[in-house]
Amino acid sequence: MRNVVGFGLLGAALFAAAVIAAQPAPTPVKQSARASTAAIPNFMPDTETSWFPDRPQGDDFLPPESGPGPVLSDPEHPYVPNQTGQPTYRVADLTNPILQDWVKEQMKKANDEVLAGKVPFIARERCWPGGVPTFDIYRRVSPTFIIQTPKMVLLIMRSDSQWRHVYLDAPHTANPKPSWYGESVGHYEGDTLVVDTIGLNDRTFVDNYRTPHTTQLHVVERFRLIEGGNILEVQVEVDDPGAFNMPWRAVQRYKRYMDEGLSRETVCAENNFDFLGYEVRPIPQATTVDF
Repeated sequence: MRNVVGFGLLGAALFAAAVIAAQPAPTPVKQSARASTAAIPNFMPDTETSWFPDRPQGDDFLPPESGPGPVLSDPEHPYVPNQTGQPTYRVADLTNPILQDWVKEQMKKANDEVLAGKVPFIARERCWPGGVPTFDIYRRVSPTFIIQTPKMVLLIMRSDSQWRHVYLDAPHTANPKPSWYGESVGHYEGDTLVVDTIGLNDRTFVDNYRTPHTTQLHVVERFRLIEGGNILEVQVEVDDPGAFNMPWRAVQRYKRYMDEGLSRETVCAENNFDFLGYEVRPIPQATTVDF
């Protein structure tokens, strides 16, 4: 349950070092031939730098410049976030050609419930992990931190203390056990951090439109700094032959955000049971400590 219920942050440097030392890593391999000798990006040049979605719809993906893209809202029922007007719940556009029939059938049921006035399930609102690639659009009210070391990159969402471990220059294990955030290995290609993730369970969605996936899900993310280092852009590639008719791509952009750092803890409220009749899924509970 390490990635489900938050645990205290004891300070960025010391805690990150302890977590890195405690985590089992895939077997190291030699430096990838794809890696460049160009300077790698520095995603956290100081202890206050974090990353925050740069637009009100930051919990939606942006479409790619061309080709198949992510599910977006139904044009007849546009999504309105609460920062820009009277908010609405999401109704997915099921005409997107990436969706297999069984996926559309499941999503139609969710759409129908929203149109009937029910509250849809959103992982962050019930303290559940978002999975990948939803991690990139999981929370628009809490910053993301990126800690880089020679052997590992930590992608840290302060909200509920959700962490992803990206092992650098290491191969995937042969049969990773499916988990909430899967197994991520990465390398640098010049100014870009490339993160390859497999081994994801099928208990999450790939977005906030409740688009399901299978354990065949394979996600590649490319993180790079643009606009003088003030914007972090993530190019996402998604492939799942069990759920999608074709691979598709999406984009997320964050703005640089100066924050008090990782020492502040943000815990998902675990006492909001059936809050205002919101009973779409129980809040997860940790019965034992994990440290």
